[in-house]
Amino acid sequence: MTGSAKVERSRIAELMEREEKRLEDATPKSFELYKRAAKSLPMGVSSSYQARDPYPLYFTHGKGSKIYSVDGLELSDFHNGFGCMVQGHAHPAIVEAIQKRCELGTQFALPTEDSIIVAETLAQNFKLPKWRFVNSGSEATMDAIRIARAVTGRDTIMKIFGSYHGHHDYVMVSLGIADWGDIGQRDNYKSVSYGKGIPQAVIDMTAAVPFNDAPMMEARIQHLIDEGRKPACVIMEAAMMNLGVVLPEPGYLEAVREITKKHGIVLIFDEVKTGICSAAGGAVERFGVVPDMVTLAKALAGGLPSGAIGASEEVMAVVESGKVYQVGTYSGNPLSMAAARASLEQVMTPDAYKHLNYLNDRLITECDAVCAKYDFPGYTVGISSKGCVNFASGKIVDYETFIKYQDFELCNLAWLYNINRGVIMAPGREEEWTLSVQHTDADIDKYVNAFDELIRDVTA
Repeated sequence: MTGSAKVERSRIAELMEREEKRLEDATPKSFELYKRAAKSLPMGVSSSYQARDPYPLYFTHGKGSKIYSVDGLELSDFHNGFGCMVQGHAHPAIVEAIQKRCELGTQFALPTEDSIIVAETLAQNFKLPKWRFVNSGSEATMDAIRIARAVTGRDTIMKIFGSYHGHHDYVMVSLGIADWGDIGQRDNYKSVSYGKGIPQAVIDMTAAVPFNDAPMMEARIQHLIDEGRKPACVIMEAAMMNLGVVLPEPGYLEAVREITKKHGIVLIFDEVKTGICSAAGGAVERFGVVPDMVTLAKALAGGLPSGAIGASEEVMAVVESGKVYQVGTYSGNPLSMAAARASLEQVMTPDAYKHLNYLNDRLITECDAVCAKYDFPGYTVGISSKGCVNFASGKIVDYETFIKYQDFELCNLAWLYNINRGVIMAPGREEEWTLSVQHTDADIDKYVNAFDELIRDVTA
């Protein structure tokens, strides 16, 4: 963060053109598949987050820490399905559990013992006694908000500006915007739709506040109370994972917990990205603050679609009483529950977390050393299996400082450098790494070497 080396925009543009040509030369089969896919799939992909200009890359299989493209590229996978695959690809314990379960039937829409065992484990790890299962993070946050509204009898929700909580309407608000001036002042952010198709009435029911600023949160809550719009809940990531990685400042989460308790507001930790990946008990274990509700997904079932909602007895009482219909045909799907049980019992062990912490510490130490070596203005942030290099001239603590300090062109160039040197990352502004328990020192070496080349070239 203290580096003084200058990075010329013309140099970045030159390297972008060179690296893009190198990638396109190496991926002709992906280009052919894209032309075919674009006829039946918008943008040639199943989700807009998979799209890429000028075309996406297509993949065939993964094994351990590696993923393989249709063009035969072998890549160390630091993308890991946006963090779904902290267990690594085709982990033997999970493969065996899925195979055994398949032979017994994959779906009944009826309860199985595995769902009980997974719920018991999560209750112990996250210090919340009651659990329900869903199929994705979006479902988990959607149902959690509905439950919170039922508990409080209120409609307004509060979120952190810049955080992603899934693709349902109430949280597709205030994720980001190109012109910071369009959303108003820090003490009264406007609610801004993330894309079209979201009713204005829904947008207006979601209020956004900055991360790492508890006094501002309390002031905004009081302002909403004065308007007769006291929030039902605050939904937030304990560590922001949509801007690279932004950790909570000391005392921040404790203050949020105190504020929400004082005002009778349900506190929801969205642990879709931190849960399982940062510790057995996720951010609750890491930071020692217990919310009223937790939402999980991504890494829960080792790559199978699954999510979960954990809550206190008091909160989940509205579900147990039948006042809230928390339902889903595939909720607690036997295949997903078998994979989740195998992951929790056999894969994500204390030794696994020690391994992740060791690898992450290596990445942080060695990437910081590269920045120092070239006097580059950047710094690392990490937590267990997740981390990033911020190409930033100042410390990022929320979305506002993210927009002010992060070099987005360098983020895009870094993705190209990585993939052309055998490493795949989450793209764009996230540009964060996610490790798996099957990553090795050789994967870390590959990442650090690619990063060294990038910083050497942009500072030359």
